[in-house]
Amino acid sequence: MSPSHLSFYSAFTLSSLGLAFHRTHLISALLCLESMMLSMYIALSIWPVENQAASFALMPVLMLTFSACEAGAGLAMLVASTRTHGSDHLHNLNLLQC
Repeated sequence: MSPSHLSFYSAFTLSSLGLAFHRTHLISALLCLESMMLSMYIALSIWPVENQAASFALMPVLMLTFSACEAGAGLAMLVASTRTHGSDHLHNLNLLQC
C-alpha cells in the first residue's frame, strides 16, 4: 500500500470515528462529514491519474458537487435547529418530539 493510499484511508477512518464517538454538537458532526468527503474527493482525484483512465476524470467533480450540496443542507439544518432549539447540541434533536 502506498503512503498516499494509507493517508486517505486513515483520514477517512479518523473522520468516521470522530463522527461515531464525538456526537455532542451538530457542527462537529458536519465537520467530520466534510472531512470524509474531502478524503474521498482527493482519493477520487488521484485514482484516474494512477490508472491512466481518462473516463473517470469527471467523477471528482461530481463528488465535489454532492459535497457542496451536502454542506449547504447541513448548514441549513444547523441554522434551523439553532433557531428552534436554541443550541446545536445533538441530544436536543429528537425526531419523536417534532
